[in-house]
Amino acid sequence: MKDVFSALAALRRPRLLIRAARIGALEYRRAVHLRRHLGCDALPGSGAAVVQLMEIEAEIEERRRTAAAGYSAARHIDVLIALMGEARLMQATRPVAAVR
Repeated sequence: MKDVFSALAALRRPRLLIRAARIGALEYRRAVHLRRHLGCDALPGSGAAVVQLMEIEAEIEERRRTAAAGYSAARHIDVLIALMGEARLMQATRPVAAVR
């Protein structure tokens, strides 16, 4: 899981996209948003969902960088919202290290 958190921390996206996604993440609903992006009935765990969402987001980011005609800022933000929401869930459910 540490690798996933490192990969998330290393993401660099335009400030406007991140700001919009942070606002949207406040209203994140896993059952609705995740199902829409992954297209599955049984939702995966947060770790697996983050990995899948990162792959989807990387493809969208490539379209943005190359100014491809199929790029949608709204879809990019929506995927970032789901990615942020799942990362928060994953962080909230990870075990806390024992205090000595």
